[in-house]
Amino acid sequence: MNRFLLLLTALVVSSPLYAQSVGGSSLDVETATAADAAELLRDMDTGDIDEIKPFGANLFNGGFSNDREDGLNPNYIVQPGDRVSVRIWGATEFADHLTVDPQGNIFIPTVGPIMVAGTSNQDLNQRVSKSVATVFTDNVRVYTSLDGSQPVAVFVTGFVSNPGRFAGIPSNSALHFIDRAGGINARQGSYRDIKILRDGNNIATIDLYEFLLSGKMASVQFKDGDTVVVGSRGSTIEVTGDVSNAALFELSNESITGRELIDMALLDPSVGFAGVSGIRNGKTFSSYVPLREFASMQLRNGDVVAFRTDQHDEVIVVEVEGAHRGPSRFAVPRNTRLRELLDYIEVDPELSDAGSVSLKRKNIANRQKAALEQSLQRLEARYLTASSQTDRESAIRAQEATLIGQFVERARTVTPNGRLVVAHNGDIANVMLQSGDTITIPSRSDSVLLSGEVLVSQAMLFKPGESARDYIKRSGGFTSQALEDRIVLVHANGEVSSGKDPEVRSGDEIIVLPKVPVKNLQIASTIVDILYKIAVAASVAVRL
Repeated sequence: MNRFLLLLTALVVSSPLYAQSVGGSSLDVETATAADAAELLRDMDTGDIDEIKPFGANLFNGGFSNDREDGLNPNYIVQPGDRVSVRIWGATEFADHLTVDPQGNIFIPTVGPIMVAGTSNQDLNQRVSKSVATVFTDNVRVYTSLDGSQPVAVFVTGFVSNPGRFAGIPSNSALHFIDRAGGINARQGSYRDIKILRDGNNIATIDLYEFLLSGKMASVQFKDGDTVVVGSRGSTIEVTGDVSNAALFELSNESITGRELIDMALLDPSVGFAGVSGIRNGKTFSSYVPLREFASMQLRNGDVVAFRTDQHDEVIVVEVEGAHRGPSRFAVPRNTRLRELLDYIEVDPELSDAGSVSLKRKNIANRQKAALEQSLQRLEARYLTASSQTDRESAIRAQEATLIGQFVERARTVTPNGRLVVAHNGDIANVMLQSGDTITIPSRSDSVLLSGEVLVSQAMLFKPGESARDYIKRSGGFTSQALEDRIVLVHANGEVSSGKDPEVRSGDEIIVLPKVPVKNLQIASTIVDILYKIAVAASVAVRL
């Protein structure tokens, strides 16, 4: 089966109409390669998918390596080298800080050596009191506390980012030492096979999934010279779609049931179907099944699972903002078109510019943000790789790099509005509404707003026949940083026009972009393109 036919099949089986027509049964499709099937299942998700990370990858961001090293828990076992504070009063007086000797004893004059090694921190006072009572039977009180422990150095090796030998205290967790080693290697390391070795013997095995899902982890008191070994990653299943935990899930065995994966992935409540691709009996396959059927499926290494809501609500919610009367939120039937809803929205024709309606749509805002991010990444790549022929040019490049870096940081904070232009010359396109759309009905305005690189940013009364430069002149003119050859106009209906002196309409916003003080023409062109995208997507001017 070729890729085009597979794509057609994947689109058909993702339809709820198809699921109903076959009674919810599974569909098996043989494909050219496993990669094809996996890619198609990834495409079933409505949003952009970043590189899938292992489940638990967020554990090691420095939090555990910053553990305070001055606390010893009640279960801590006293060992040689630890410091114990002892106070005795009554029939005899004694107060000192004692170090546990290599034989595991502390020595108290008039009492003699007391074995404390192997005693838990919570039982230490009772142990010392009992020994003192064998010598002083009456009128003696004892108070002991563990002041500090002997530091330990633990080796961390295996599939971690920075293997090495790290200092800590015996009560530090394995997570502390792994974090000190830079965390588990996301591409190769295992989150389910972590061994702690002492004198070559395995004293504990840690499965971090138990910690991630239920907070349980084997408790180990480290000794100097212990080794933490992170094993290689085992079999994995990639999970995407309508889930809270989109990640690579590592298997503890060769296979896992769908139910076990559902419990780890945290599905959205509305999920009803799962798509699975992988290898079975040497052949690639793709299945699309209801969630109840998926729960009993056996999943194997390399499978890709996409959970899907795959249902269309009969009612969608659309918001209305701007100059209108009545409610700001409408629940309308699916397949409702814009002009149908506008008939039910009451406006005052004297106050509302109903002919300049526009839509804000989330997926458009996401695409605008992605396009801006791509441009910013290209800019970073270009200025970082720009060459210099002389020392002076190199110094200029360094200054420019600082400016551009600051500009990129500010530009990334811009939030696009996702505006869809639906009105032109008073005609409104009868587009299909989507859940989450916001209909914007602007107020009828007799003013023009100026912003960006003008001397005074203000609103001015609209005067027919005046050009953009006339308004700028009446606002004090351009600043010294203004890009005078490309004035941007944002119209009330969301349309954008630009030029040296574009025609202005009532309710327009004039945005004057800043100059680009960069010598490299290619970089300067990229920055101007970014400035224009920001002005279009968010109606703001970001200065370099």
